[in-house]
Amino acid sequence: MTTAADVAGDPSATVPDVAAAKTDLQSAASELEPLQGSFETITNDAFWNDTDGNPIYSQGGGVFRFGDTYYWYGVHYAGAESYRADPSRKYDNQVTFVSIPVYSSQDLVNWTFENDVATTATGLGDLGGNLGDAGWVGRLGVSYNENTGKYVLPVQMWHPAHDHGVLFLQGDSPTGDFAFGNFQTQVQNSPTTGTGDQTVFTDEDGQDYLIFSNREGRSRAFVSKLSESDSLSAEPAVEVGYNADGREGNAMFKLDGSYYLAASDLHGWNSSVNHVIESTTDDIQGDYSDEYTLPGTEMDYSHVTQTGFFVTVEGTEQDTVLYAGDRWADFAWNGIGYNQWMPINQNEAGELQFHSMSQWQFNAATGQWRVGPQNNYILNPDFQADRIIVSDLTGWTNTGGSVTNVEGGANSSRFALQVSGGGTQQEIDVPEGAYALSLSARGEAGEVVVTDADGNDNVLEVPSSGGWSEHELTGIELPAGPVTVTVRSSGSGGFTVDGLSLVRQTG
Repeated sequence: MTTAADVAGDPSATVPDVAAAKTDLQSAASELEPLQGSFETITNDAFWNDTDGNPIYSQGGGVFRFGDTYYWYGVHYAGAESYRADPSRKYDNQVTFVSIPVYSSQDLVNWTFENDVATTATGLGDLGGNLGDAGWVGRLGVSYNENTGKYVLPVQMWHPAHDHGVLFLQGDSPTGDFAFGNFQTQVQNSPTTGTGDQTVFTDEDGQDYLIFSNREGRSRAFVSKLSESDSLSAEPAVEVGYNADGREGNAMFKLDGSYYLAASDLHGWNSSVNHVIESTTDDIQGDYSDEYTLPGTEMDYSHVTQTGFFVTVEGTEQDTVLYAGDRWADFAWNGIGYNQWMPINQNEAGELQFHSMSQWQFNAATGQWRVGPQNNYILNPDFQADRIIVSDLTGWTNTGGSVTNVEGGANSSRFALQVSGGGTQQEIDVPEGAYALSLSARGEAGEVVVTDADGNDNVLEVPSSGGWSEHELTGIELPAGPVTVTVRSSGSGGFTVDGLSLVRQTG
């Protein structure tokens, strides 16, 4: 701090002097021993607010740690306002760019709005005009360049006069206004201009990389180093993965020395499992494994999201990766809320595990997490994971008769479950305790049965109803272990349920 003060007070200090002082300050702050911290609650399936109670509008971005503070950057689209005001319908083609906001946090849970670092009025330098003239702005991240002392924000941009490409904005601080730095239409070795989807990954040595797919087809996964001199361009890319079906939501994290590049299915901002390739060497641009499905994402399509970005927290007690999933208002209508965050860690066998929870608690200092008291243990409980009408719902196994999802769920949600002359079931693991089962239902009569690990049935009988009605069974004593939840119809006319919930009351 003394050195930085001397540089700040020296009128003859050069740009490299200032950059070095800023870098040293950040390095010193990042090496401070964190306090023990506290467990803070993350509640999914909801619209999030900042510490002032205002809506958090941040999609397709990332969280980056500069010094001892986390900064969350994303895009505010006009459609996000429409969807928050009325989440009972799908919104198409409302991706009009509003701004790039930045929020700050010490605990990765409580976020304070700092500034709109770029807006429609942000100029495009020698390209002419401003960001308001662009046809698309999205998918971004931020890096810090040690040589220039600048914070650099690469973001996708399509401009009707300048093709697709990566726009590089830069600023003097993480929360100040960012200005035009460069526009790169094509990264060498990629077959297309622009990028399919992209994020920024910062390695442990401070080097920053652009993680992306090619724009047309999106079958190739690339890792490109941002230029060390100023971070205002992407160097020739290295292809590390390929899938002919195409992938989007490309993002990377590092855990226990391995690099993991994850992406979602290519089907228009809808929910998806996570497809992962894993480095087989210690080289980020080296060889990677064949693609596999991230365990835990298959039961409810990554908690009904598409891959957004990852945050690796190296805590005093353990390392945990935060999966940040996107729920988009535009096109998809995948459920309430834009941002859904879940923990990823390694099991005793060293394999990754995604934990889908509606509520959980996290300690950013220690890296520890635990299930929240209001967590719903049923997965895909609102039957929103599937993008279309299907006869085999994600996370559920048919036991006979006709099973499908139907349009028009409870509380104006998109889908509900309908069973006729049979049923469907799901097996989950729960801790010991007393539970409450609740749901909405309409149509013919039916029942929902919770069968514990000892084979004991807890039955909620649901009478027929012309409209949506609420039903609950409390005091369900469950031992720790596997539980089967079964939805059965009493006849063949159609028993329709939605909003299933199994929440622990005591334990």
